[in-house]
Amino acid sequence: MVTDLGMQDMIQFFKQISKLRSNIYAGIQDQSNKQHISFLRQLQKDSKENKSLEIPLKDLKTVVFDLETTGFYPEKGDHILSIGAVKMTGDKIEDDYFYSLVKSELPLSKEISLLTNIQENQLKTAPEAKDVFIQFLKYTNTRILVAHHSQHERSFMQKMSRDTMRIGFQQRIIDTSFLAFLQNTTTKSQPLDDICNQLGIKIENRHNALGDAQMTARIWSLYMNKAILLGFGSLLEIYEYLAKLK
Repeated sequence: MVTDLGMQDMIQFFKQISKLRSNIYAGIQDQSNKQHISFLRQLQKDSKENKSLEIPLKDLKTVVFDLETTGFYPEKGDHILSIGAVKMTGDKIEDDYFYSLVKSELPLSKEISLLTNIQENQLKTAPEAKDVFIQFLKYTNTRILVAHHSQHERSFMQKMSRDTMRIGFQQRIIDTSFLAFLQNTTTKSQPLDDICNQLGIKIENRHNALGDAQMTARIWSLYMNKAILLGFGSLLEIYEYLAKLK
């Protein structure tokens, strides 16, 4: 009887310890989430106050980024595999890059693995989506984001923001075609490879998030340089010019 009571007391003791640890962990997680949400709200506020549309094009700070994903439809379960990004000032590419895989326990199709050169076991040991998301936003800060076929990036970033932080993604994302319209107002969206070939940009590390971001940055650099040579002083001037053409 004494042994049985001793065993029951020990089991109860470990249950209490386990519950205490869970509460402590939950408290740490809750505090961490509060800090992240506070950071996001401050970032959103700073971004709204940042008059980036009026900044001279040669001084405009941007982040050109790319996502590798499992498909095209985040609302149907497709998710981000990796994020790559490059900082720019005006038409100058900075030596400051961002790259990270995003943790996933889901199976990865052979087709996507071959396309992206990402292996399933790499995703299992990659950083959590929330950590990648926060680190990416700390990297970008209030800079305007630039992407090729930006609606794809926007939809996945919105889902990542909702899933990890329960908050909307509000940073401005500009498509590369925005500046392409200055050269040809009838231009249509084209694959990254086609534009690189047209502009004489070497295609390398294709379907790698950082590789694609670097090629997109070179495209944006040429477009930005052309806009400056055409006499445009800011993004606001370009918006107003294109609005008159519609």
